[in-house]
Amino acid sequence: MARTGARRARRYDPDRRTRILDAALDVMAEHGTTGTTHRTIAARADVPLGSVTYHFASLADLQAQAFARYVERQSATFEKLFEDVETHEQFVEVLVDLVHGGPARHRSAVLGFELHLAALRDPDLRVLTQAWTWESRAVLARFTGPGTAARLDALLEGMIMHALLAAEPEPREATRAAIVQTLGPATHTPRGDP
Repeated sequence: MARTGARRARRYDPDRRTRILDAALDVMAEHGTTGTTHRTIAARADVPLGSVTYHFASLADLQAQAFARYVERQSATFEKLFEDVETHEQFVEVLVDLVHGGPARHRSAVLGFELHLAALRDPDLRVLTQAWTWESRAVLARFTGPGTAARLDALLEGMIMHALLAAEPEPREATRAAIVQTLGPATHTPRGDP
């Protein structure tokens, strides 16, 4: 005779925690951090609600870990964009593409601004955004030097935010002109060599 009330065997799911983090990023991209709940994340990850609260101490903890995963992936993606850049013109074109990216770039930019907005109120997230900024500027500095990299980073963030908010997209030529003006004369070769 079967035991009544016997516990069901747990399903082996080694990727569950990662799936929850990725689901959290999807939900935050669609609904913002303020529209994110344990339930919406669990539904998106296709896991029981208890799994979310088991793996993460709080919603803030889950969001912080998801943002850390996002920054790690974005930093690697950003560095990879410049792997094959050999000329000043190629460098400028990669930057223009960064501002005028397609749907995947749009999602990434939305998450980036969600992170920055959340970091305004959370010192731990501010540490994450600062480290991300330094990493991005270090990549740019290989092509421009540190001072220009800082100005260029600020310009790119502003232009990306304007691109997200604009009813009419800025022409690529205007974006290119602003980047070229910020870079100044092509005195550095790629990789920052004199």
